[in-house]
Amino acid sequence: MQDLSPRAADLLAQRLFEAGCRHAFGMPGGEVLTLVDALERAGITFHLTKHENAAGFMAEAVHHRDGAPAILVATLGPGAMNGINVVANALQDRVPMIVLTGCVDANEALTYSHQVMDHAQVYRSITKGTFMLTANGADIIADKAVSLANQPRPGPVHIDVPISVADTRVEGIKHRRLAKVAPVAPGGECLEKARRWVADAERPLAIIGLDVLYDDSRSVVRAFLEHFNIPFVTTYKAKGVVPEDHSLCLGGAGLSPLADKHLIPLVEQADLVLCLGYDPIEMRPGWREIWDPETKRVIDISAVVNDHYMHQAGLNLVADTGATLEAIAKGNPARKTWPGEEPTQVKAALAQAFPTDEDWGPAAIIAETRAVLPPETLATADSGAHRILLSQMWDCSEERGLIQSSALCTMGCAVPMAIGLKLAEPNRPVISFSGDAGFLMVAGELSTASEMGGNPIFLVFVDASLALIELKQRQRQMGNHGVDFNRHDFAAMGRAFGGYGHTVHNRDELRDALDKALKADKFTVIAAEIDRGGYDGRI
Repeated sequence: MQDLSPRAADLLAQRLFEAGCRHAFGMPGGEVLTLVDALERAGITFHLTKHENAAGFMAEAVHHRDGAPAILVATLGPGAMNGINVVANALQDRVPMIVLTGCVDANEALTYSHQVMDHAQVYRSITKGTFMLTANGADIIADKAVSLANQPRPGPVHIDVPISVADTRVEGIKHRRLAKVAPVAPGGECLEKARRWVADAERPLAIIGLDVLYDDSRSVVRAFLEHFNIPFVTTYKAKGVVPEDHSLCLGGAGLSPLADKHLIPLVEQADLVLCLGYDPIEMRPGWREIWDPETKRVIDISAVVNDHYMHQAGLNLVADTGATLEAIAKGNPARKTWPGEEPTQVKAALAQAFPTDEDWGPAAIIAETRAVLPPETLATADSGAHRILLSQMWDCSEERGLIQSSALCTMGCAVPMAIGLKLAEPNRPVISFSGDAGFLMVAGELSTASEMGGNPIFLVFVDASLALIELKQRQRQMGNHGVDFNRHDFAAMGRAFGGYGHTVHNRDELRDALDKALKADKFTVIAAEIDRGGYDGRI
């Protein structure tokens, strides 16, 4: 009689399905065939990509839409190693990810060395944890991995799956699940101090970070800011958690020296700084210790203990953001803030610093694209000079309306992220913004875009240079070395992979290309030709 008990791989896949996962990405090898089969049987579609690194970014993009952990699948040896960058990115960008790698059985590894290496040793420093799947412990390991990946702050968890273990039938499994943790708010003296500091503040300022995206406190955060009339900035990852057209919003912060020139003096003028889920891993060194907690009141509400030392606070509350703000606000009356209207002045100065009316160049491309595409458009940004400018100029009306690698700042993420977004949201416009160097890193994934269908738009800033690095060379009065390359026909690449391609040189041509791309039945590559040095004085 056929044994109908589940395989260990089935138990793992079923727990991932239970966690809300419906998509997995990667490249299969013989060592993960059972795992891929189990995922499909559980209801999780496996998507073939052209590189494991791109697979992880597609998985991350899906996570940003459905909230379930991202799933990356890689075979042993070179497959597992190809995913290193995106897993490190998930750790720094706080993305819950389950990294599934295949491996040979322990007994076989004693005498067989081809492609065999210690995956766990490699992944240990770039994950929250690493496990070796066992047959009888498969369900527990799966639940531990999902729970650990989602616990504050979220991140990747690695599971190595031996071939024979994946195939082993398991009987009599008792499912175990870690209980949900209730939101916690402070009380006693700490709460009273926080309430008093907020009530006394005449010039309060809030800095909002990505913890707010994971503790479901966005509505409370907005109500709190509005009640106490507190202006705010966000990290790039938290853009849109309160719509950026809000009168209190001063935009994103953390990487643009030009923006920081206006924002940091405002922080210095504040008599109370509220760090709301603020994780400074996204911020440039200019934000390190920009206040003295001995002389400035700072309340830090975070998901974990502040051990980064990027800043210190006079009041550290490790608690749920929403529950804490509700406790602080209860019975606390509103008052007029910033009698000198300094935030309004800063907002006007930022608008002048990042104008939208240039004839052509990177700022004009961003402004024209934002004007043409519908408000519900989802966007991705690759690393480079264009990302800094884009993150200041691309207004978001919802959280995760613009996603990027904002902590690790890795190149090559925008194209696969856009592919993942389009898979998760097929009825919404999706666009990626890449520099030409970053686009070349992942151009092969255009074939994946073609195979998955849909009409994502891939916009490329073409200046044949690593613009941000070239700018830094000039600022340090160094010679031009290792930053320039040839101009290539990116539009032709799009057509070669089965999509559409346009090369544009002005706003009219860009507008026409965007209009066509929105109506297209396949993906479109838009190559926007710009002059070198176009970012000078703009970021």
